[in-house]
Amino acid sequence: MAYISAVPEESATGAVAEIYELDRQAAGYVPNYTKTFSRRPEVYKAWKALNGAVKQSMDLRRYELATVAAAAALRSSYCSLAHGRVLAAQFLPAADVASLAAASAAAELPADGSLEPVDRAVVAFAQKVALRADRITAADVDVLRSHGLSDADILDVVLAASVRSFFSKTLEATGTEPDVAFLDLPDGLRDALTVGRPIATR
Repeated sequence: MAYISAVPEESATGAVAEIYELDRQAAGYVPNYTKTFSRRPEVYKAWKALNGAVKQSMDLRRYELATVAAAAALRSSYCSLAHGRVLAAQFLPAADVASLAAASAAAELPADGSLEPVDRAVVAFAQKVALRADRITAADVDVLRSHGLSDADILDVVLAASVRSFFSKTLEATGTEPDVAFLDLPDGLRDALTVGRPIATR
């Protein structure tokens, strides 16, 4: 499940019991990522509050696009699966979500898909924030402006990719496996979104 032991569900108390119960209510089970943070529940609560504030300020479709782009670039199966599932359920055809996860650059995305030029620009920018933030230039920002994004919108994309980097890297560094529940995704989508660690076995 992970390289760091979790607080067992049956012995959880206080803040750990609280995060377990909240996520159990949301997912129907306690996700592996929640268990990883059980050794530092206050950090988990702070991250959820930060991520929630970022997400609240953005169009949800754009948030999920930036998040999947960053997660896939970081080779985080867990985050790619979780947010790719949302994209496929609410915003894009599954084939386009699979292509997004497989693309190491926005230029590799199929031209006949459902992604608009502004979406491609957001994907490219989020990928660069996740992997090469030190190489972001004014020209990169101007590309987003040319597609109609305001400075606040651009900051939102930066924040979405940045908070995802924290979460994805924490899960990867601790060996946290994606939940068994992801095995229920359609084969093609599941395989495309499994960009790094394999899903936990049943």
